[in-house]
Amino acid sequence: MDDGNKARTVASTNMNEQSSRSHAVFSLLMTQTFFDPATQAGNEKVSKLSLVDLAGSERAGKTGAEGDRLKEGSNINKSLTTLGLVISNLADNAGGGKRSKQSFIPYRDSVLTWLLKDNLGGNSKT
Repeated sequence: MDDGNKARTVASTNMNEQSSRSHAVFSLLMTQTFFDPATQAGNEKVSKLSLVDLAGSERAGKTGAEGDRLKEGSNINKSLTTLGLVISNLADNAGGGKRSKQSFIPYRDSVLTWLLKDNLGGNSKT
């Protein structure tokens, strides 16, 4: 985790002296194997735990960002918007009733939502 944290870009903006310029995702995959000697059958239970540190959304005018910092802020905002859309569509689909058709979940629209797909959908606990 330390290596990943060291690789993160941090820069100052008008709003924050130590602004994180990226999201951080630490995923831990655990597999538990069961064996029943009576039936000679094996079984596995797989769990995925993701710890996420999201960079905050930014208004370009207030931060005074230019060049690379402006582009980073734009990418941060895009991924946060996509995360919001994914969560909203998942909530709409889970609610049932209102919509006759399941709405599309845009997991592939950002790297963040693609990485968190298993944590957000299916039988996950969030």
